[in-house]
Amino acid sequence: MRLPNLNSLRMFDAAARHLNFRLAADELNLSQGAVAQQVRRLEADLGHKLFFRQARGLSLTDAGRRYHQPVRQALELIEQATSTLAPSEHRITLSVPPSFAAKWLVPRLPDFEATHPDIELRILAEENLSDFKRDGIDLAIRLGTRPRDPELQTKLLSPMDLVAVARPDVALTLGQKPKIEMLALSVLIQDGHHYWDRLLRDAGLTATRRVLQFNQTALAMDAAVNGQGLALVPRIFLDGQPLQQIWQAPVIGDAGFYVVWSAENRQSPSRQLVVDWLLSQVIAYD
Repeated sequence: MRLPNLNSLRMFDAAARHLNFRLAADELNLSQGAVAQQVRRLEADLGHKLFFRQARGLSLTDAGRRYHQPVRQALELIEQATSTLAPSEHRITLSVPPSFAAKWLVPRLPDFEATHPDIELRILAEENLSDFKRDGIDLAIRLGTRPRDPELQTKLLSPMDLVAVARPDVALTLGQKPKIEMLALSVLIQDGHHYWDRLLRDAGLTATRRVLQFNQTALAMDAAVNGQGLALVPRIFLDGQPLQQIWQAPVIGDAGFYVVWSAENRQSPSRQLVVDWLLSQVIAYD
C-alpha cells in the first residue's frame, strides 16, 4: 500500500476535527467537493471507511478515530518544524462566526490592511468553539456571556445590544416607538439563537403570524432587507445596512461579542495589534 499524500491527510484531519466537510473546506480554502473527494480517495487507498456520512455532518468510524490521532500528531510535528524554519510571527489566524465576518469584519478589512500591511490576517468563518492548542487559532471572536475559563484572556468587543429592524417602508407601517405587543402582530425573522421566541415568552406573548427561521444572522438580515418581516439582530451589524431600527430589546445579562485568546500562548506583538485594531473599530468596553 502506497503512503497517502500530505494534502489528503490534511483534508482528513480537518474533516475529523470539524466533523463537517463544509467547515473543513472553509478552513482549507477549498471547495467542499474537493475535500470530500480526497477523503473518499484516502479511504479507498487505505481500504478502510473513515467516516459515517450523516444527514447533518460526519462521525468517525472506529478505524477513523484510531487513524486520526497519530495523523494529527504527525501534522503538528510538521507544522512545528516548519514554523521553526519560517516563523509566522506576522501571520494571525482569527476565528469568527460567519455572520460577524459577513456583516461586520469583511467591510473593515481594507482599513486593517492599510493600517497593518505587514500582518497577514487569516479569517476562519466558523461557529464551532476554537481549541487554541489543536486548531492553530491565534484569536477568536465569539458571541455569548463572558468566558470564565482561567486559561483564556478576553476583551469585550461589543455588548449584545439587540434591536428589531426592518426595511424603511415596512417600518413606516409600525408607527413611532412600537411596543413588543405590536411587533408580535408582524412576521418575525430570527436566527439560530431564537431571541424572538425568548423575548416573546418573557413578555407573556406569542407570535400571531409566521416566524421565519434562519441558522445565520446574516440571512435573517437579508430577509429583512427584502421586506419579509422584522429581524432581531445585534446593533453592531447595522453599519451600512439598508435597515431601520424600530425597537430596542432588553439587555441580556453580560452577553456580547468577546475577543478571546489563550493565556498560555507566548506574547505576540502582531496578535496584540490585531486585538487593538478590533477594539478601535467599536466603543471599547472593559
